[in-house]
Amino acid sequence: MVSEPVNVSEFQELARQALPKMYYDHYAVGAEDQKTLEENVKAFHRIIIRPRILVDVSRVDMSTSIMGYNTSAPIMVAPTARHKLAHPEGEVATARAAAACDTIMALSFMSTCTVEEVASSCNAVRFFQLYVYKSREISALMVQRAERNGFKAIILTVDAPRLGRREADIKNRMIAPQLKNFEGLISTEVHTDKGSNIEAFVSGTFDDSLCWKDIGWLKSITSLPILIKGILTCEDAIKAVEVVVAGIVVSNHGARQLDYSPATITVLEEVTLAIQGRIPVLFDGGVRRGTDFFKALALGAQAVMIGRPVIYGLAAKGEDGVKQVLSMLKDELELTMALSGCSSVKDITRRHVMTEQDKLHCKL
Repeated sequence: MVSEPVNVSEFQELARQALPKMYYDHYAVGAEDQKTLEENVKAFHRIIIRPRILVDVSRVDMSTSIMGYNTSAPIMVAPTARHKLAHPEGEVATARAAAACDTIMALSFMSTCTVEEVASSCNAVRFFQLYVYKSREISALMVQRAERNGFKAIILTVDAPRLGRREADIKNRMIAPQLKNFEGLISTEVHTDKGSNIEAFVSGTFDDSLCWKDIGWLKSITSLPILIKGILTCEDAIKAVEVVVAGIVVSNHGARQLDYSPATITVLEEVTLAIQGRIPVLFDGGVRRGTDFFKALALGAQAVMIGRPVIYGLAAKGEDGVKQVLSMLKDELELTMALSGCSSVKDITRRHVMTEQDKLHCKL
């Protein structure tokens, strides 16, 4: 009998046991040699927390505001595709769990439940993630559906002009189901003898001509605030400010796009220093512990998104599994804050962490 998990990483093994190998690999693997996937997690290990003592932490308040919306903690559910491969209730179960934990969920453009099904599943604040197709009218229609169904922001993912090489999907000849959101618009069923049908679909539909000037097009079709997801450099962070978006997400797509791109936590401070507080900075990549949340917040993130742990919780225990994952992370963050002398999120500062660069400066 499998023991009850005591941290979110233990949900990964439960998910591996619960899922067909093809689906587990699809969620778990990264691009090519998976060096960035490994480094996304390991880079957190090299950041040291500097706790402050003799601070009254009898009450720790994790509540915060994300893009103007109050939430119980600086934790969000990242946009991840095809939740029905993990559990029959798919994104509806995830949405309910996020709402129960007072957490904002970002719904994937490639969700297996429709925008309308998720919107009607429960009352909560949700954002909508967007890819831009070569057929722009399809992307525009999805934005309009999200806006009509009460989604509060658009997260434009910009790091996938083409799909990263995910070799496990190629070996497994990964087959993804037709997505209900696109019924009557476009078929997501692609037959290929070269491996993953997801790769074949993306190469035929994603707009690899998308560039900075197209932010203006997106603004013209929605009144919702727009965040750009996939920024890893100060140069692109500054450009995001120049085109006047509402926020950015520091992300390397869960290490599923360009292998040997930097671990997100290693570039977070570079980006936040370039932004200088002009727009909110969200973060994802490699987060597995409450201490990871703390480190990201100390380096300037307003909130942190989690992807794979949510999927693993969903695969292992459905809606209750997602609730457990979110609750575990919130509990760990609260404990980290208390042990570090922070009674509220605003008390977490850059002085609470020491990075590799800080260590180097100390030696000099």
